[in-house]
Amino acid sequence: MEGAILPHHHGETVGMGTIMEQLACVDNFQTVADIFRQLADPTRIRIFWLLCHCEECVVNLSALLEMSSPAVSHHLRPLKDSGLIVSRRVGKEVYYQAADTAQSRLLHQIIEQVMDIACPQWLSQRQSDQVMAVREIHDYLLTHMDERVTIEELSRQYHINPTTLKAAFKSVYGTSIAAHIKQHRMEQAAKLLCETDRSIAQIAQAVGYDTQSKFSAAFKAYYGVLPRDFRKQPAPQRPAACPHCR
Repeated sequence: MEGAILPHHHGETVGMGTIMEQLACVDNFQTVADIFRQLADPTRIRIFWLLCHCEECVVNLSALLEMSSPAVSHHLRPLKDSGLIVSRRVGKEVYYQAADTAQSRLLHQIIEQVMDIACPQWLSQRQSDQVMAVREIHDYLLTHMDERVTIEELSRQYHINPTTLKAAFKSVYGTSIAAHIKQHRMEQAAKLLCETDRSIAQIAQAVGYDTQSKFSAAFKAYYGVLPRDFRKQPAPQRPAACPHCR
């Protein structure tokens, strides 16, 4: 293949050997074609896209799509056979959701990106919905700072995939979810140290740390001083980063 000569020479020589070798792997292209074939039907795309955002039973899918249960099941079967969705049974009820695989996540992104390009009204609405969801997530996290909530849990709760959630959050707030919430946790901890007599362990728990040692290490990394030393310092001598000591 490396030395193959094309009937018409147009100067294309660099990399042609590798391209021709890959082109000869017909089975690889057939595999990709089979995957895309599963999404060749608009209804199947709607079902797959929906299941990328939430887990639902056939009855709920039927109601959301305004289709009969047998019709929905007809589309679920090939999606499951291809590994794009998975199911779990709870009693007599079967629940479906997109598989947590690189392939499913990539196809989900492709669907949304193509829709963004081909359907401008979809993009505008999606961006508006994402901003609204991100602001709700932000408020939820601030009112639950004593909990450790994962991005995957937020993704399921607000029906937004993790990659989109992280990108949308950074677009709205200018930083990652982890960095933003850590800032609020540290500021809340500083406030509690300044204004209450609660123990370091109690404050650590109040801002989402399961151990005092982890909290103390994070606090020192953020403010440059351990919580106990921060509390002992007169307000004028406390780190300038503390919003309660300005």
